[in-house]
Amino acid sequence: MFNPASHPQRPPFAGFSGALRVLCVAATLSATLVYADDYTDVNALVRAGKLSEAMTKADQYLAGKPRDPQMRFIKGVIQTEAAKPADAITTFTQITQDYPELPEPYNNLAVLYAGQNQFDKARAALEMAIRTNPSYATAHENLGDVYAKLASQAYSKALQLDGGNTAVQPKLALIRTLFAPEPKGQKPAAGAQASGPVTAAAPPAKTVVAAAPPPPPAAAPAAAPAPVAPKPAAPAASAAPSGAEKDVEAAVRAWAAAWAAKDMNGYLGSYGKDFAAPGGQARKAWEEDRRARIVGKSRISVKLENLTVSVNGDKATAKFKQGYSADSLNVSSRKTLDMVKAGDRWVIVRESTGN
Repeated sequence: MFNPASHPQRPPFAGFSGALRVLCVAATLSATLVYADDYTDVNALVRAGKLSEAMTKADQYLAGKPRDPQMRFIKGVIQTEAAKPADAITTFTQITQDYPELPEPYNNLAVLYAGQNQFDKARAALEMAIRTNPSYATAHENLGDVYAKLASQAYSKALQLDGGNTAVQPKLALIRTLFAPEPKGQKPAAGAQASGPVTAAAPPAKTVVAAAPPPPPAAAPAAAPAPVAPKPAAPAASAAPSGAEKDVEAAVRAWAAAWAAKDMNGYLGSYGKDFAAPGGQARKAWEEDRRARIVGKSRISVKLENLTVSVNGDKATAKFKQGYSADSLNVSSRKTLDMVKAGDRWVIVRESTGN
């Protein structure tokens, strides 16, 4: 269960809402924070439990930059930690109104609503988060928990109306086990890492070793009248994937460069004809949406870190940490691009965030 990394020993809310995964201070907007002094200072105060001082510093910052989404998000987390859910709801709601493309404020709204047993509102907020980013795994998980709680309420009501219904009790008991508290020390709060920044857009990714197709097994020695010189199978097998991996990496970096330059022909051309647009959106509608989101920005920066590529024939997977900056917004997230070879080019057929 995801508790704020600033206070992992204490769930954000009592009861069911503690099961929902709320974004922590150090991981605002599915991003590791830009390490500006103001953000770092406020986060340090929150981690130290000095909420009043943190709020004062956040308000001072926002007096000069009232629309800054990251500091406003931090302010909402401070209000949550200070047991002021009404104020936090107001703060996160205002962020969704000013930055409707950000899914994380919707997620935290859902957790706040769940803490007040307003599960219909929690469900609506999570559905908005998923509509904004269909690859947002945290919101999908939270939505499942909300639906489970709604089912629990419905089963309890059915039992009240018909106590003799023997089919209901096992269902109710099963759902209640989902929200039983975990024993202390069983596992750390999700999102809390031993060192370095925390990314809360998704649970820490499992380590996946991307392996190229294994080289063919060496032939067993056979009796022969004369020794046969071994073929250089291993070098030949590794040469092709190495060249292909470089081509995939070049394609990924060209995609990022076109995005940053707002070169829509180059950017959209990086996607294959079989690209699966998020949410089942039609390709034309998706392209229009991307064009509106990109061209309207005064500046865009897209940086890739820890890029790893695996190739299997004419298919490839690229995983990396993406740092995105546009106007006053700075976010980073894990991203995966599934690619295929089309002629002599590698094109994207699926992209997902948080894995």
